[in-house]
Amino acid sequence: MAEFQVVVSDPDGGKTYQHEVEGQAANRFVGREIGDEVDAGAVGLDGYTLELTGGSDETGRPMRDNVPGSAIKELLLEGGVGFNPSRDGERKRITVRGRQVSSATAQINAKIIDGDDQLLVALGEEEPEPEDDTDEADDADAEEADEETADDADDEAEDADAAEDAGEEADEEEEATEADDEGDDADEADEETADDDAEKDDA
Repeated sequence: MAEFQVVVSDPDGGKTYQHEVEGQAANRFVGREIGDEVDAGAVGLDGYTLELTGGSDETGRPMRDNVPGSAIKELLLEGGVGFNPSRDGERKRITVRGRQVSSATAQINAKIIDGDDQLLVALGEEEPEPEDDTDEADDADAEEADEETADDADDEAEDADAAEDAGEEADEEEEATEADDEGDDADEADEETADDDAEKDDA
């Protein structure tokens, strides 16, 4: 049964994460080559895509992208993967593995090339942002709007009551004025009648 240590590099964050895979998850890598893309769900990163960048076997032999297959091969190297020369022109014979992942592979190196911005959440290193904050804010805004509408309705009702009261007071004042005018007219009529009676008596 295949089992690998997958080292995932995050180019944006500049960090690396290690993940052990085995069984069916490991089988997703078998037969793949350096440069191939793999669904990152195999390492628990659903929604992400990995690109294989290298690897090594149990003895530390590096995988080279210029060697086909997965077999061991001895190369005379001037530099690159597997050999870092200490001086110009230095060359060395190095045993390497081919670019294909096999059961002999122990470590796979990969980098994230596609996915959302919630990598730390997917890795379980951060808590996801609450999804209902916006809903709560919308509910709060709606509740505040309802309260303002209710307050406006109350104010309008109070204004209507005040206008009605003012109208009733005006009507009462008008009726009182008319009553006073009628009383004055009656008094004048009584005075005229009294004057006429007095003139008749004098005659």
